[in-house]
Amino acid sequence: MKYLKQIQTKTLCLLSLVSIVLFGCERDLPADAPLATFPNIADVFTDVPVNLTDEFFISFDPSGGANVNGFGTDENEAYQGTTSIRIDVPAANNPDGGFIGGIFRDRGEGRNLTQYDALTFWAKGSTTGTIGEVGFGADFLDDKFPVSRSNIQLTTDWKKYVVPIPDASKLTQEKGMFLFAAGGLDVLGDGPNGNEIGWTFWLDEIRFENLGTNLAVNTEILNGEDQVVEAFTGSNITISGLSQTVNLGTGENVNINIAPAYFDFINSNSSVATVSESGLVSVVGSSGTTTITAILNNIQANGSLEVTSNGQFPSAPIPTRDASNVISLFSDAYTNVPVRHYNGFFEPYQTTLGGAGSDPNNVDIQGMLPDGSLDNIINYTQLNFVSIGTYETVQLVDASTATHLHIDINVRETIDAADFIRLELESGTFTGTTANGSFVLSSAALSNVNSDGWASIDVPLASFSGAVDFSSLGQLFFISDGTISNIWVDNVYYYNE
Repeated sequence: MKYLKQIQTKTLCLLSLVSIVLFGCERDLPADAPLATFPNIADVFTDVPVNLTDEFFISFDPSGGANVNGFGTDENEAYQGTTSIRIDVPAANNPDGGFIGGIFRDRGEGRNLTQYDALTFWAKGSTTGTIGEVGFGADFLDDKFPVSRSNIQLTTDWKKYVVPIPDASKLTQEKGMFLFAAGGLDVLGDGPNGNEIGWTFWLDEIRFENLGTNLAVNTEILNGEDQVVEAFTGSNITISGLSQTVNLGTGENVNINIAPAYFDFINSNSSVATVSESGLVSVVGSSGTTTITAILNNIQANGSLEVTSNGQFPSAPIPTRDASNVISLFSDAYTNVPVRHYNGFFEPYQTTLGGAGSDPNNVDIQGMLPDGSLDNIINYTQLNFVSIGTYETVQLVDASTATHLHIDINVRETIDAADFIRLELESGTFTGTTANGSFVLSSAALSNVNSDGWASIDVPLASFSGAVDFSSLGQLFFISDGTISNIWVDNVYYYNE
């Protein structure tokens, strides 16, 4: 066993690119001047790395949990020749990182892969383990054309594996020659829980080939779904779920994950929204509808995105109260206290949807304020009751010095005279409630709105019925009993007037 002595590490997704401006004499090229071409070297690794960087394994970032210690070459194992690549996959609890993975990058300016239709390699495992991801096209520079297969099942004998190229005409200058990522084995079969054990696998004869037998049988964007969304001017939507199923000619169908740049996106109305080659849809119009579809190598992909613009985002009033007087549960204007949930999904009696999770930056609507900053909003639908819970956080909310509860509510439907939302405060933990109290917002209060439809509500805490212990608040409930079913909620906080 002979390990490589140096391993270069780099983050998978670079957050920024360095712009280089070249100054020099200008020269007009003839109209028929040949375009620059790049070598069409097929081999990536045989007994040695072929035209790869000296430190040819470039690891995923260790700060993200990648282990850089298990990569090497093995002169005692090979499918063909004398040497293979050996990967010692760490256990999940390894202090140096719980998974291993990275890329091989071309030594030069890239390769012309247009004459090939697949990346192939031979592999075997010390046991019947699974490689989480294998592919090519990631170079840790532009990462424009990555393709990968997920969950490659190995055997203990050498076997050839294929990663099809969805459209080789795009790969005129590709630097990302190989990618892999693998984690420990779940020997107990109880799912990922940190008990996965280490194992070993070997790779050999990695190269690009023209098999001539690949046949695309299904191509998808958005996982093949026809999605319909409404969005506001300035908002962005990412087209995800990009894949293709390919028959290899051996009878085996394999599924590959594909980068957006392989697709040609078709936009029916660019005055409503634009779509970039990276699959980012940007809403630019104040009204109208557009439908976005995609073609891959002359194949129409299943799935579409219909986007309707609702115009400028009707943001809630921006709070101006001094942060030192505020205890915030949900607002972009303040630092929020720890929150267990924005929807507890208390089955079977609760029907309310929306507000999943506890991260205020991962909720239902993300609009843009005039200054360009994001405004997150909870959208509760099918509302009968729902709570914002803090009872399993670091500590219960102590609002004993506060005088008011503030909430901005935008009712997204017609309000009838009998409609209401009852606010209820609950003290203590979920299983140890000490007291609760309520305050009813009538249809009149909810109808007193600004031009964007927001009702800014300030309720004196003294107005809540019951003997609430404001020093240990565990939940704030919104209860409509189905009289109102669709609301936006923003800027939920206690404050001292």
